[in-house]
Amino acid sequence: MRYFIELSYQGKNYHGWQIQPDVITVQEKLNKAVSTIFQLNIEVVGAGRTDTGVHASQMFAHFDLDKELKGDIPHKLNSVLPPDIVVHNVFTVVDEKHARFDAISRSYEYKVWLGRNPFLLDFSWQIHSQNLNIDLMNEAASLLLEYTDFQTFSKVKTDVYTYNCDVTEAIWKQNGKELTFYISANRFLRNMVRAIVGTLVDVGLGKITKDEFRQIIESKSRSNAGLSVPAKGLFLTKIKY
Repeated sequence: MRYFIELSYQGKNYHGWQIQPDVITVQEKLNKAVSTIFQLNIEVVGAGRTDTGVHASQMFAHFDLDKELKGDIPHKLNSVLPPDIVVHNVFTVVDEKHARFDAISRSYEYKVWLGRNPFLLDFSWQIHSQNLNIDLMNEAASLLLEYTDFQTFSKVKTDVYTYNCDVTEAIWKQNGKELTFYISANRFLRNMVRAIVGTLVDVGLGKITKDEFRQIIESKSRSNAGLSVPAKGLFLTKIKY
């Protein structure tokens, strides 16, 4: 039988989702918890990867087990997981359903705080400019929906078969000193959202124009895009199946 796990985690203490040698990852912690609860060696498969320091308010993973689950499984898992990883739900799915390959869209949010806030240090990129032109940033962000090749915003050394992504939403919203960038697509490249945010902030600061942002996309060269903003402001927020 196949089971899906819905969870969330704070990424500060982890080198991303995927298991890697000699570092602590979310997948490693979840594998250990599931294996401990069921007293079997179980490996979970995640809906995707998040990089070091990136958070997830919604993540899914699946695992296989040849028995029906009994009792409050989320409570049991949370009792052995560290407090910065929380399981919200565990439920059965058809055996063919895959946490990664059956996902049809993923959504991220990036948090920017204009000024300094000690309570948001781990959850936002804090910048001191009060002169960001949000309207221009949104005009530039809307261009993302016109393109499918996002090699410009991809990490240079990555093992992807295509740089194509179908972006369906890209918009900034402001609430006082908090700016949030919302972006949704069928898939994302490594470092893509953080590179997009850094380049859009350059638009907001007047360092580049909307037309230059278009040229950067079309150049397919990472060196032309802006900086990769800090991971701590990035949240994986929704996965659709």
